[in-house]
Amino acid sequence: MAHTKVLLREDVDDLGARGEIVRVRSGYARNYLLPRNLAVEATAGNVKGIESERAALLKKEAKERASADAQSEQMSTLELEFRRKAGEQGALYGSVTSMDVAEALRERGYEIERHRIHLREPLKRVGEYTVPVRLHREVTIDLKVRVAPEGEVIAGHMTPEQEAELAQANEESTAD
Repeated sequence: MAHTKVLLREDVDDLGARGEIVRVRSGYARNYLLPRNLAVEATAGNVKGIESERAALLKKEAKERASADAQSEQMSTLELEFRRKAGEQGALYGSVTSMDVAEALRERGYEIERHRIHLREPLKRVGEYTVPVRLHREVTIDLKVRVAPEGEVIAGHMTPEQEAELAQANEESTAD
């Protein structure tokens, strides 16, 4: 099998980090890495250009690491709650997926791609979970996710409809 050396422009899982020169099969480089701009060929003609690009990539890496650290600090106290229809035994009709978690984070102002949210499998039961979110190659946080059945009243977490019903019931009981 023919191999080639490439400089990685982005982190590639199970291959290497941004800025590394790695040896891969030619087909993998030609059909996947190069068309997606994840890497450039490390030929003798562009080695000097690669060295300057590597320095730029390392600066970019340090900047991204700092922003990931800051973002992890902000997200450390964040808890997400999902309400889904559930059966009597706590099994959900449907599930909570990494796409649902990414959308909930986006609503709170965090732009996290769903492939950075590492759910082994979708959440299919009511309960509290810890979901790892990889913000950077070296920065991973554990996000607290709570899945509750629709209609359940959680202390301090009532829907506006539930609050109105409770207020109406209280008025009726005091009127008697």
